[in-house]
Amino acid sequence: MAEKITMASDGRLTVPDEPIIPFIRGDGTGVDIWPAAQLVMDAAAKKHGVSIAWKEVLAGQAAFDETGDWLPDETVTAFDEHLIGIKGPLTTPVGGGIRSLNVALRQLLDLYVCLRPVRWFTGVPSPVKHPEKVDMVIFRENTEDIYAGLEVEEGTPEAARMLELLAEFGGKWAEIRKDSGIGIKPVSETGSKRLIRAAIQYTVDKKRKSVTMVHKGNIQKFTEGAFRNWGYELTREEFADVAVGWDDCDGKPGDRILVKDAIADITLQQVLTRPEDFDVIATTNLNGDYLSDALAAQVGGIGIAPGGNINYVTGHGIFEATHGTAPKYAGQDKVNPGSLLLSGVLMFEHLGWQGAADDIVRALEATIAERIVTYDFARLMDGATEVKCSEFAAAIVERL
Repeated sequence: MAEKITMASDGRLTVPDEPIIPFIRGDGTGVDIWPAAQLVMDAAAKKHGVSIAWKEVLAGQAAFDETGDWLPDETVTAFDEHLIGIKGPLTTPVGGGIRSLNVALRQLLDLYVCLRPVRWFTGVPSPVKHPEKVDMVIFRENTEDIYAGLEVEEGTPEAARMLELLAEFGGKWAEIRKDSGIGIKPVSETGSKRLIRAAIQYTVDKKRKSVTMVHKGNIQKFTEGAFRNWGYELTREEFADVAVGWDDCDGKPGDRILVKDAIADITLQQVLTRPEDFDVIATTNLNGDYLSDALAAQVGGIGIAPGGNINYVTGHGIFEATHGTAPKYAGQDKVNPGSLLLSGVLMFEHLGWQGAADDIVRALEATIAERIVTYDFARLMDGATEVKCSEFAAAIVERL
């Protein structure tokens, strides 16, 4: 019988054998990639004696066309009540209204972790010589930094008032050009510590080796520099038995997890030149945005990059395709469903369905290794068999 997922008193999810999971099919190529991903997820779940009662909800263009609302309250309520959900790519309305539907969902449900694992699958075409060295998990803060959207437009009364207030501080604050748009970048101790806490706990649970806090604290000392400092403080206060900061061990952690930090700009270079030095990454929002896409490019592109937005305190999680809607390909049964499918793998792991998650990954890798791929990979692989989106999903199911 289909039942809701709930949060137990010990902070763990209680997952029935047939959980109700809301999903958004997605705009554009969502019509192609959702059925493909669902086919594989259902087959993997069935193999392990469980199933999913899918509950479709609306957002994006489909929601606007049907209800006049880009993000209906009913959709947010469904994700809130059922704790876990998954979604395809969504259209962001142009010209006013919600800046990003994805950001809106993260903020409304306080999904403070954007989880982005990045690894290479054997056979996937890559622009780098050793993509097999890329195996990282990014914890990107989801609710603060510039994505908080705290901006005023140049030339507006709000901008003029903001400039007046800042000028009262004197010095460089009074020197801001009068024709400036103004944005505020909040980085809090609360937001920073809960993000870094989740990253360290993940590293412990997954038996990984290190956490690198990526920041621009050499310039932004009281926001990103504070993020770094709070991370080291948290390590000493809450994880001293299992983790240690670089300065407290001179880079020699023994049998504990090493917590270290790196400046954002050099990190973007070193994930290319020394990817083996990075394991779990904890970072602020904008840094995480850049890093996620830069790393995805090394292992096959954003079309195969998964993502999850999670609140580890409440148990809420929305897992999503990380790419756009690509409307010119919609309905052609052509595009790679890998991003959405691997986001389903993250969802299964969050549910505790590790066996089913592992099976999907193995079957996906086996399919690619046999050079059965969609057009995006086929054009870069010698001897590849190009198949449709639905055929690619069917081939994965055959290898489960």
